[in-house]
Amino acid sequence: MLKGNCVIAQSGGPTAVINNSLAGAIEAAYRGEAIGEIYGARNGIMGILAENFIDLRRQDAATIQGLRFTPGAALGSCRYQLKKKEDYDKLLAVFRKFDIRYFFYIGGNDSMDTAHKVNQLAQEEGYELRVIGIPKTVDNDLPLTDHCPGYGSAAKYLAAIVLEMGMDIKSIVTSTKVAIVEAMGRNTGWLAAATALARRAPGEAPHLIYLPEVAFDLQAFLTDVEKAYHQYGTVLVVVSEGLVDKNGNYIFNDAATVDVFGHQRLGGLGQFLLNKIEAELKIKGRFILPATSQRSAMHLASRTDAEEAYNVGRVAVEEALRGASGHMVAIKRLEGEEYRCTYELVELDKVANQEKKVPRAWINAAGNDVTTDFINYARPLIQGEVNVPYHNGLPAYVNLAQ
Repeated sequence: MLKGNCVIAQSGGPTAVINNSLAGAIEAAYRGEAIGEIYGARNGIMGILAENFIDLRRQDAATIQGLRFTPGAALGSCRYQLKKKEDYDKLLAVFRKFDIRYFFYIGGNDSMDTAHKVNQLAQEEGYELRVIGIPKTVDNDLPLTDHCPGYGSAAKYLAAIVLEMGMDIKSIVTSTKVAIVEAMGRNTGWLAAATALARRAPGEAPHLIYLPEVAFDLQAFLTDVEKAYHQYGTVLVVVSEGLVDKNGNYIFNDAATVDVFGHQRLGGLGQFLLNKIEAELKIKGRFILPATSQRSAMHLASRTDAEEAYNVGRVAVEEALRGASGHMVAIKRLEGEEYRCTYELVELDKVANQEKKVPRAWINAAGNDVTTDFINYARPLIQGEVNVPYHNGLPAYVNLAQ
């Protein structure tokens, strides 16, 4: 039994259910006899470096429960890459100062890389520390897990609004005949693909879906749109923001702007494609950018997703208390007609900075839609609704006490 304090932090883009993972980790830590203080680091790894902690043991029980229906990152998030020697020296000094023996990092690809680096640091310095990564990302691109907490809720929301937008554009007799929805997805198309779940019958929106996994051809795209327009009268197109050409170059991006991890800034692809449609096909349309609403819509979150997000947080702490370190909690789908899953540990160094693509076999031959195999994979993940309490007509979300 390793006795000491623990710190929990959140990193990267929030999801609707990231706080479920936080709640699961906190409540499991409450029950852990070896864990003393439970610290929450403000703004991810930056909060640890700055010794900016809040006491999670002294939070009101109702607030911890309220995390299970509250979106955003309750502890605050960041995008910060550990590079400098001073960062590593400071990190280890903070761990020693606060007797932190358990570190739980909730995040995506880059966050798992950070957790891996922290685990390596502790081993190299001979400091006994148990590090577990808790997965989250709406992009659903972490490897070695069937899917990622956060994806199911974002998929449910995006499919729902595409269903509604399809009904809207079809019902109004106007000159606006085409709508382009730009979904999140830097290098993978999991989220855009999920909009196929909106179709209740052939011919319903979305009519075309384009993913980064298939090289994008502008002329083929314009031909697809024109054909769909003549067939259906209106066309709703969903594109991933990270579409690339046959050479692997983004179709539209701000190459001059990158984040701390070197990722190019994306956004604006939908408007670029709409301009092409209006110029080449003379069809009037509109561009729709759901932006961060895709990842923050707790009012339409998946209960399946919320429960699994809670469980990966719980399992992370339970496994660390059993002695595990240097791992991420993964979701394993069990065989059978009815959807069920269990949880397992995978090594952080096999997850860090890796991406899981939509299988090519789950995309149609034309590269403008998904197959039944994808539908069967994704549909169980959007099932059920979260019971969000309301006050004065709006969701009664909670905040952690300072």
